[in-house]
Amino acid sequence: MASGWARDGAVQDQIDDTVMDAVLNARARLPAGESETYCLVCGDEIPEGRRIALPGVKTCTPCQSARDSRPAHSGINRRGSKDSQLR
Repeated sequence: MASGWARDGAVQDQIDDTVMDAVLNARARLPAGESETYCLVCGDEIPEGRRIALPGVKTCTPCQSARDSRPAHSGINRRGSKDSQLR
């Protein structure tokens, strides 16, 4: 599908770039290093199985679930419309 001056496949390239940015952002937020024994948020003990499965984990499962349920915005505007830039 051609759209104006854009080459064929430009829309798919834009989608692929957006997905790749999200994947790289998620990978960058993965814990690394030595795990904490106690949750930094609530102070409960982090189970050994979680510490082994996720090296570098800093929070218990309930605190991490609460954190993950909050919406995250990438801040990248790929739409290019003026309305989406007026935040």
